[in-house]
Amino acid sequence: MANAKILEQKAQVVSEIKDKFAKAKSVVIFDYRGLLVSEVNELRRNLRANDSDYKVYKNTLIKRALNDSEYNLDEFLEGPSAISFSDDELAPVRILSEFAKKHNALELKVGIVEGKIAKKEQLEAYAAIPSRDALLTMLAGQMIGTVRDLSICLDLYAKEKEEK
Repeated sequence: MANAKILEQKAQVVSEIKDKFAKAKSVVIFDYRGLLVSEVNELRRNLRANDSDYKVYKNTLIKRALNDSEYNLDEFLEGPSAISFSDDELAPVRILSEFAKKHNALELKVGIVEGKIAKKEQLEAYAAIPSRDALLTMLAGQMIGTVRDLSICLDLYAKEKEEK
């Protein structure tokens, strides 16, 4: 039978996992097997730069933490798994997807975005969505184009009226 001290440590880890799942706007579970230490460090830096957390927990502790929640991720918790937690809905998804394109060893398994389970295909679709800044830039570009077209039309109309 397990020692009381070990059981207490495991209970603390389960509590930590529950808290992180409750506070995070997005959670991504991925397989990191085959990554070199330098690659893992690079991934951690990229995630931290975007206010994301990355941690490796035992699958049994993750399952225990999620027992009371609405999420059933047991089928995705096979083999070594790492979890990224973030306050941003799409930043970790985007970072991990880009990293997976460069490093074939990293494989996304499943995520929770805005309280809904997102499988690998959905995560890839989310990763394709441009960032908020990029979307605002696109919107501004479209608005400037419309204003430019309007000013050209008004100028041509004014020149036409002057000729008459």
